[in-house]
Parts: sequence; C-alpha cells; structure tokens
Amino acid sequence: MNKILWNAIRQSPGVLGAVFLLANAALALETQSAGQDSVSAQSSSEVQVLEQFVSLPLGAEAEAPAQVISSESLANPEATVLETTQFQLAQTEPEAPETTNVSDLEQVNSYAEDPDAMDQVTSVSQLSDVQPTDWAFQALQSLVERYGCIAGYPDGTYKGNRAMTRFEFAAGLNACLERVNELIAASTANLVTREDLAVLQRLQEEFAAELAALRGRVLALEARTAELEANQFSTTTKLNGEVIFFAGDTFGDRATYNVNGDQGPDGTGLVDDDDDPTQTFLGYRVRLNFDTSFTGEDLLRTRLQAANIPNLSSRTLTNTLMTRLSTDGGDGTFELDDLYYRFPVFGNGQVFIGANSLDLDDLNEILSPLQSTGSGVSSRFGRYNPLIARGPQGIGGIFKYDFDFAKLTLGYLTGDGADANDGRGLFNGSYSASAQIVFEPIDDLGIAIEYSHRYFRDSNVDVSGGTGSFIARRPFGNAATSTDNLGFQLNWALTDWFELGGWFGVAWANQKSGGSDRSATILNGAVTLAFPDLLNDGDLGGILVGVPPTVVEHDITDLEDQDTSLHIEGFYRFQVNDYISVTPGFFVVTDPDHNSNNDTIFVGTLRTQFRF
Repeated sequence: MNKILWNAIRQSPGVLGAVFLLANAALALETQSAGQDSVSAQSSSEVQVLEQFVSLPLGAEAEAPAQVISSESLANPEATVLETTQFQLAQTEPEAPETTNVSDLEQVNSYAEDPDAMDQVTSVSQLSDVQPTDWAFQALQSLVERYGCIAGYPDGTYKGNRAMTRFEFAAGLNACLERVNELIAASTANLVTREDLAVLQRLQEEFAAELAALRGRVLALEARTAELEANQFSTTTKLNGEVIFFAGDTFGDRATYNVNGDQGPDGTGLVDDDDDPTQTFLGYRVRLNFDTSFTGEDLLRTRLQAANIPNLSSRTLTNTLMTRLSTDGGDGTFELDDLYYRFPVFGNGQVFIGANSLDLDDLNEILSPLQSTGSGVSSRFGRYNPLIARGPQGIGGIFKYDFDFAKLTLGYLTGDGADANDGRGLFNGSYSASAQIVFEPIDDLGIAIEYSHRYFRDSNVDVSGGTGSFIARRPFGNAATSTDNLGFQLNWALTDWFELGGWFGVAWANQKSGGSDRSATILNGAVTLAFPDLLNDGDLGGILVGVPPTVVEHDITDLEDQDTSLHIEGFYRFQVNDYISVTPGFFVVTDPDHNSNNDTIFVGTLRTQFRF
C-alpha cells in the first residue's frame, strides 16, 4: 500500500504537466473562437448606407495583368499592402451570352418592366435577396467606402438602407471589381489590401451566376446599340387628328346692296329685303394628318379633310363677305387637302415642296395668337392680313432660313400647277411670289414685314382673300388682275397674360385684260388683344377691332367704297384638357360691305375642338 502511494506521488508531476498543457490548448482555441465571434459581431454593428445598383455600366471584357502573391508575403502576418507585381485579382470567367441562363434574364426583364418599381431600386417588399444585415451586403459596403466604386444617386446621396435583388447586388459588385482592376492596371495596386482581394474573390464566387447573366445582358444591349447606331431612324408615320363642331347664327338684316358682288336676278345688286334669313346651324370639320418622316428631321404631310360649314356670305344669307367664318365650305366628303414635303437645308434652313394646298399662311409666319380656325377668332377676316396670307396657292415651293437676327422666307405658289392647258401650268396661270422677314428686336416682341406679287388670271380673281367688300375682292370684275402687296405685323407679349398686336396691309391692283389699264388701292388693318391663361392654363381670350379690305382709290370713282365698316370681335377659349377646348365667340360688322345703307350684322358662334 505504501509502495503504491509512493509511486503515485512520484508520477504526479508528469500527469499535472499534461493536464495543464491540454487545458492551455483548449483555452487558446476557445479564445480564438471568441475573438472571431467578436469581430463578426463588430462588422454586423457597423452597417452603413450602401448604394443600390440598377443601371451601372459593366465591363465584361476588362482583364488585369497576371500577378501572383508571393509566399513571403503570405508568411508575414503584418503585411497589409501588396506590390503590383505580386498578385492577381481572382475573377470568374463570364459565360458566353448564348449560354446565359434564360430564366435569369427573364427575371431581370421582369424586374425592369415592373410598373411599381422605384426609379433605381426595387422595393424591399417585392425582392429582398440581399439584406442590409447580410455579410455580403456589409462586405461590399466596406469596399464601396474604401475604393469609391459606386458614385451614388444624382443628388449625391446613398439610399442603401433597403434590401436589393441579387442582380442589383451583382451590378454593384461588378463595379467594384472593375475599380480594383483599374487600380491594378494603373500600377496603384499597393492601394488594394490582401483582405479586400479575399473578400472580392469570395463575393465573386457567390454571385458568379448573377455576374454572368448581367454581363451577357450587357453584350446583348451592346449588340442592339450597334444596330441602332447603324440604323438611327426608321420610317415612321404618325396620325394626328382634329375635329371641330361649329355652331352659329346671325342676327340683323342681311346686306341689301353691294357694288360688285352677286347682283341678283335683276342685275342691280339689290336683294329681297328679309329681316334675317339665316337659321341656326351646326357644322363640322374633320382633319386627319398623316405625318411621315424618313430621317427624323424631314416631314411628309398628307391630310384628308371633310367639312360641312355654311358660307354665310351667300346672297341668300347675309350677302356680304364680311360675315364669313374662320373655316367654311365643303359637302361632307373626304378630300385630299395638304400634300407637301419639308426637309432641312444649310443648317438652319428648310425647304417645302407642295403638290396640293400649300398655302400662303404656310409660307408667311403669322404672329397673331388669335389665328387658329378651331380655337381662335371665329371670323375669316380676324385671322390675319388677307392681302398677304391669301392668294393663288396650292402648288409650289417655299424656302425658310433662320438667321441669328431674323427669319427669312421666300416662296412661289400657284393654283394652276397641275393644269397643262394654255394659260395655266406652273408659270402661266395664277401665282403668288412672296417674301417675308421677321425680327425680334427685344424679348417677346415680334415684327414682320411682307411683300408679295400676285397674278390672278381671268375669272379667277380674289384680291382681298374672300374678305372685305365685294369691290375690294374684284376691283375690275373678272378681268385678269395683278397686285403688289405690302404688309406689316406686330405682336408684343407685354406680360404673361397680355399681348398686344395687329397688322396693316395695302394692295396696289392693276387690270391686265379687257383692253383697259385701270388701277385701284385696297387697304385693311386690325388691332388685337390676347389674354393667354387668363382663368386657367391653356385658356385664351381675344379681342379684335379692324377695318376689312376696302377700296380707297379707283380709276372709276364710283367703284370706291364710300363708307367704312368696322369689324369688332371677341372670344374666349376654355381649355377643358389637353385634347378638348370649347370656344364661344361673337363678332359685329357695322355698315356691311362698307355701305351705310346696310344694317349692322351680329354673328354668334360656339366651337368645340377635339385633338388626338
């Protein structure tokens, strides 16, 4: 017994030494594990804002020079910086576009097409593959902060407190990979730490599928972009339409006498005295514009039009041109109206080639904001200076050029260009040759000066553009007539809600057939007041006071207009929405046909315009 006890005492130092050795090893392992847990917890507690990555550029083919980490650096735990020649950033080879997982691409497309998606990220309630608390999220956040591989939102802020999809995360990861590659290629690899390279390699492995899908998608987008660059524009035709409902009536005795109009069955110019033969009417006009472009800068306009609005100047109605509406005529059938082609030349220039209905109001710029047929003034005279903006027209060419200080317009139009008979054609029938120059000496002030020479063949005379007195329209009856016309326009936007404008025009007419060489002078003018956005945005109020075309001088004194008519008009356009407007209006003509023997005529209108 004593011997056994003695032997145990002799061996106890060795046993105790082994126990202490094992205990120290276990304690070291436990301390190391606790240290790792502490580091992980600390990383989780330092979550900051991370940029969301939806539409960042991806460089699918960027490669870094081959570099290897030396064994000496690996053996040195104190080394935190690597030389450029000592390592290579591990990258995952992107898959070829044709082997890209189709389901992944479909998922990306579905994210991009989501109508509820935010500007750059998807809501956390919809897709939350990578949470702000995930290791990957925090690791990438740390890389972003150190290398600046994400620029942030346009306002310079991050919105990284939201979850993101794996594809969004992969986009951000790819940006950081490219940034590190740039540092390596620029021989600044010593800025990249060994730990960051390890983190990047792990992230690249975990998100290899998403990186490949995104890079494949970029390759597809690059191919589509190249195709678009090779074919920058495709022929496109757009349909623009307008429908006008035009209701109205006249009040007051019709004109009983005119000098050179429809003379009536007895040839005296007198008509049966009737208090007011005009009945309330409702007409319409429909326009369908097919606008085609071949280059994106040109325009081929093809317009179909149908209308049925009464011409109130008829002898059986008001018997004066001064009551004509802003648009009238038609029998309800669709006909070809505008047909012209417009294309740019010389930088700031444009050329118009018209085969049908290319008009003088297309040639000359109209400064008045009241001139719209559908939602401006309701009278024909109130739209613009008829001595300049009306005449032989339809076929021809227009050249416009915008200088820094002015706009120049030149044009030649004819109404007989499609007729090959003698006395017709492009150059032997009725025609208009016109020039206009528009200045803007100060902001919001436009001034235009126009000159035109017009020729009206026999039985095709309309000097006053269907307005004014009958004698102003045909100062020499149906004899061929030429005119030299001078016009002046002005419009000044004094405030955002008030514009002052007007025009003045004169025509010197000469008889060209019938064995006589007579001459006459015709004048007209108006003052306009416009009130844009008066009650609501898009509204327009307008007032006009003017003198319709009148013969102030004639070789035959009896054919001069003896009195002066006044044209007084007002309207207000209510802009219901972007597509519909309602415009009530009225105008008054005193001494119709510039003849005090005729009673004042009142015209009331109501138009509804639909645009689409």
